[in-house]
Amino acid sequence: MIPPTTFALFVTASLALVLIPGPNHLYIVARGLAQGRAAGLASALGVEVGTLAHITAAAAGLSYVISRSATLFAVVKWAGVAYLVYLGLRALTGKRERGGAPAPQPLAKVFLEGVLVNMLNPKVALFFLAFLPQFVDPAAGSPALQVVLFGLTLLLLGLVSDIVYACAAGTLGHRLTTRAGDLRYVSGVVYLGMGLAAAFTGRK
Repeated sequence: MIPPTTFALFVTASLALVLIPGPNHLYIVARGLAQGRAAGLASALGVEVGTLAHITAAAAGLSYVISRSATLFAVVKWAGVAYLVYLGLRALTGKRERGGAPAPQPLAKVFLEGVLVNMLNPKVALFFLAFLPQFVDPAAGSPALQVVLFGLTLLLLGLVSDIVYACAAGTLGHRLTTRAGDLRYVSGVVYLGMGLAAAFTGRK
């Protein structure tokens, strides 16, 4: 059983992390601004499903394997970079509705893109490898189970934070509908910026 003091410390540290705007928040905000609150929420749910995949990988030791293998890390890294660049170029050059607004994407596709954006982000895999084990106590039971419990706690806290950002961005995007044509540039630049940041991610 995880000691209550350790769990409380983990929750405190996790809250500090999820309250700081990060790449996932930028992605969700870009989606919310471009396509409204529903798209922002779909992105948030997709991102956290991607987080669930990282939790599973960390518990199974796959994150460690990827971090130690230059080839596997490079595959994940450059797949993520390519996907983010694709999203950025699509936002900048894709089909437009009257007034220049980007053509809306089906929410199922928005959700799936959120999953892929998070799963293909090597920084997230390295984060789970570096952060969660600090709170694991071998004397408290199965380390893998502790990683899962800590990971799910972080996921729930992150989901609440993501939903707040999604709703705020969706509301702001609705008010800026008269400038919807300009919002595509915001989304495109955010995606390209995330791709550039992922490109400079190293295993260390």
